[in-house]
Amino acid sequence: MVGWSAWDLTQSATWVGVVAALMLAPAFVLSPLFGLFSDRINPRYGLLVSMFVHALIALVGAFAVFTAFYNIHVLLALALAMGVVTSGHSPMRLALVPLLVHREALPSAVGLSAMTFNIARILGPALGAWLLQTFGAGWTFAAAVMMFVASGAVLLSLRGVGQRAPKPREPLAQQFIAGLRYLQHNKGIQLIFALTLVNGLMGRTFIELLPAVSGALLGGGADQLAILTASAGAGSIVGGLVVSRQSADLGRLLQMAAVGIGVACLMTLGIRWVHGLVPLSGFVILLSLFTTMAGTGCQTLTQLSLANEFQGRVISLWTLLAMGSPAIGSAFYGALSDVLGFVPVFAVAASAALFAVVIIYARRRWLLA
Repeated sequence: MVGWSAWDLTQSATWVGVVAALMLAPAFVLSPLFGLFSDRINPRYGLLVSMFVHALIALVGAFAVFTAFYNIHVLLALALAMGVVTSGHSPMRLALVPLLVHREALPSAVGLSAMTFNIARILGPALGAWLLQTFGAGWTFAAAVMMFVASGAVLLSLRGVGQRAPKPREPLAQQFIAGLRYLQHNKGIQLIFALTLVNGLMGRTFIELLPAVSGALLGGGADQLAILTASAGAGSIVGGLVVSRQSADLGRLLQMAAVGIGVACLMTLGIRWVHGLVPLSGFVILLSLFTTMAGTGCQTLTQLSLANEFQGRVISLWTLLAMGSPAIGSAFYGALSDVLGFVPVFAVAASAALFAVVIIYARRRWLLA
């Protein structure tokens, strides 16, 4: 909805990239802070607050459309607000998962969580496109309000979820520094973070720029974008299913993540030969499948490698990379693509990413030793 609005209002890949960046970039600043809080509180409460704020943002969007104040400036403000609240939502959601299952079941839990998230990415664009075409942007925002309220009500009805044993609380600054020192001395997690960064700057960035890809390569409207976004969701569901079938084997998960990024890079090198909606949809399905395998695999590796007392802090830093790197990539590649075109920009990005993956995987002993 927000990405398509950026293209619809401006017809510019640069603005689509800026909007995507505003929705993702706050993670760079706020995810570590929310990670500290997720180590202190029941993450379910944080998710409840997130649902309420998301609903409020959608309500403001609906009001802006209905009162004819909806323009690129309002859209930028809404995107930034969504980025801020999402930077809190993600660490809370990820911190809750290890509290629900045993270590052996963690890959399945993370994979199933990714599947659930991406099922929404299929149904959401399809419903959003229909609402946009039938009722317009205002009622689409209004529908989002009702969905967030309903989700919050379901979460509120749960009891006994995410409880932690009481423990002394150190000052926030001291708690944050301890998490950084833990990361500094853990080369295995540094390696996982490096893979996460490469995956975000290459494959995930392409997915974030789908509104511009649809408009520039297909000349399409909301219907074409909905198909491409749903294709990305479908690929992510399969990728999450693959991860959910894995055991808690660090070597196997690391290999899967590296192979996923490598295959995505090789696919992107061939984007120049992909023409038309159907071939591009198939390309997006496979790209999303392999990047989801890589990203969800890296998330699982991080959670499996962490000491319990550092879960929230370090996973929030992982979230910073996973969300922040596509933010940088979206703004940078979007601006370059307006000048040079999508094909050459992503060909260079894929080549650099493939080289980086080979170097990173060669140091796998840091994690497996």
